[in-house]
Amino acid sequence: MSENALRDLNTLPTAEKKNDDSSKGNFTKPCNGNTVEKVEEQQKKSPASVHINGGETVNAGVEVAEVEYIDSENLNDIEDVDTCLKNLLPGLDSKDWVLVVEALNNVRRLSIFHKEAMQSMLVDVIPLLVKSLKNPRSAVCKTAIMTSADIFGAYNDDLIDCLDPLLVQLLLKSSQDKRFVCEAAVRALQAMTTSVSPLSLLPKLQPYLKNRNPRIRAKASMCFCRSVPRLGVEGIKEYGIDKLIQVAASQLSDQLPESREAARTLLLELQTVYEKSHDLSTAISEHPETGSWENFCQSKLSPLSAQAVLRVTNVAREGLVIGS
Repeated sequence: MSENALRDLNTLPTAEKKNDDSSKGNFTKPCNGNTVEKVEEQQKKSPASVHINGGETVNAGVEVAEVEYIDSENLNDIEDVDTCLKNLLPGLDSKDWVLVVEALNNVRRLSIFHKEAMQSMLVDVIPLLVKSLKNPRSAVCKTAIMTSADIFGAYNDDLIDCLDPLLVQLLLKSSQDKRFVCEAAVRALQAMTTSVSPLSLLPKLQPYLKNRNPRIRAKASMCFCRSVPRLGVEGIKEYGIDKLIQVAASQLSDQLPESREAARTLLLELQTVYEKSHDLSTAISEHPETGSWENFCQSKLSPLSAQAVLRVTNVAREGLVIGS
């Protein structure tokens, strides 16, 4: 991970309100699929209303624009793919934030309808997408977050080599106080955990479980917890239940309840997998208790950690017995 990425990760944005106020100016009309040249012509025409977050209207300056957050299922196909591809990188790198938003939405359209056409450009698109994720203007940042989710859904493990800078920014955005940006980032992280294979993703997530920012740790823990079950029983055994139980145990005493809850959920999953696989392998053993979950925990963890893990899993088991 680069030095810049680490610096971004360890510093949450602190000027959201100030930046939000400054975002209400210099609006221009988006191109809605048109070329950059057409947008520049449209900027000279009559102003239009701007709708942000489902209907809020902002009118600041001579020119205003229509900014809309479009759900993936409501995006339309692109009529002229070649022209869109030609103008994609200049649009993403534009100093005009409305052009950037339109280019981001075009990245989303290409990911959904023409992913093969854009695949060779990903190495150039991803750094500009990260740049937009860092943008203090909410319209750009949220659209970039939505773009990240669509890219995950389209390219899956093809993104693994350039995942780190995206992951850093999404963890940051999912940990901030601006609710609608935070919620969008959480959805993007969920898209990541369901699209990228766990064998590739888990090693990427693990360093963030020890980040000094507790919110970052919490979001990373939740992603880690969601990814592990996708390994399946054999995948979990291959990855190493001992490694995974150590990760989960370390999160049980974390500062935020989201981390602790994710750890508890993961431990119950690991217990189920361990006991199923152990029952099969020791069914004919004279002393199957020697390979019990309790003994396994005590052999792989420190006494205090093993006690905490067993407390969680035993309470859950007792609850199931009482409930039945």
